[in-house]
Amino acid sequence: MFFPEFRARRLRRNETIRRMVRETHLRVDDLIYPMFSAFGKDIRNEIPSMPGIYQQSIEHIVAEAREVFELGIPAVILFGIPEHKDPVGQDAYSDTGIIQETIQAIKEEVPGLLVITDVCLCEYTDHGHCGVIKDGDVDNDETLRLLAAEALSHARAGADIVAPSDMMDGRVAAIREILDANGFDQIPVMSYAVKYSSAYYGPFRDAADSTPQFGDRRSYQMDPANRIEAFREAALDVQECADFLMVKPALAYLDILRDIKERFDLPLVAYNVSGEYSMIKAAAEKGWIDGDRVMMETLIGMKRAGADLIITYHAKEAARLLAS
Repeated sequence: MFFPEFRARRLRRNETIRRMVRETHLRVDDLIYPMFSAFGKDIRNEIPSMPGIYQQSIEHIVAEAREVFELGIPAVILFGIPEHKDPVGQDAYSDTGIIQETIQAIKEEVPGLLVITDVCLCEYTDHGHCGVIKDGDVDNDETLRLLAAEALSHARAGADIVAPSDMMDGRVAAIREILDANGFDQIPVMSYAVKYSSAYYGPFRDAADSTPQFGDRRSYQMDPANRIEAFREAALDVQECADFLMVKPALAYLDILRDIKERFDLPLVAYNVSGEYSMIKAAAEKGWIDGDRVMMETLIGMKRAGADLIITYHAKEAARLLAS
């Protein structure tokens, strides 16, 4: 094909033609909305580094969950801010913990909304790390026991999917084993299979009050420079019977999304993380970018790279634009 007989612009001539030949589509069904549930009553605190996102008590979480459902977004993922924190994160696996009570409230009031729960200890420990501390680092195998208990407590409360984000070795198998042994063999595990130790998480740590009180998470989260390691991590989770794989963050790791999609046939989730969200919000607030267009271009880029689903703080805005 050579110019002038072939002209690529013919298929870009108007919006109808562009829609007809569009290769990648973003749908409301692709979106998962993160929510931060806080202990107490009548709490609705906007997170300064994440405009439009709130720490909320359960009654406000339920109201927003209803809004999310009415927008057609199929699922939320819950993060908890407990009343008390301790060295082993007991609220994470308590039957009366903040997330357990939030699940029950959403399921009672918005039963058609799919509830995914983040399974980790960092939001519940007083030191901010993702597990039990021994000799100055997270003890992998002791942490597995608590993560399994947390996942089971979420399933008992009514969670539809559990999503371990801790990056401990063997966590998917431990969770699968305890769920199956207690009659929850139908509950899928959405594994944060490829989770990098990223500076893009900064605003989330404000939202979840989970900044480590010493050191960092590089002994368990992945080095951003590593690609081949991602294949090993994903393969291990597949072997341990994960039902979904996730790459987190997404924007700086689109190559990893594509790599994982080409190598594994499980549904692939991209986490459009807090720093990615906040950069768009800040630049739009300054008038430097068209916030809506950059948001949609970012999300479609994740889909084009291979994501089947996207966890994103933009979900409500994107759903409204997709419906317009």
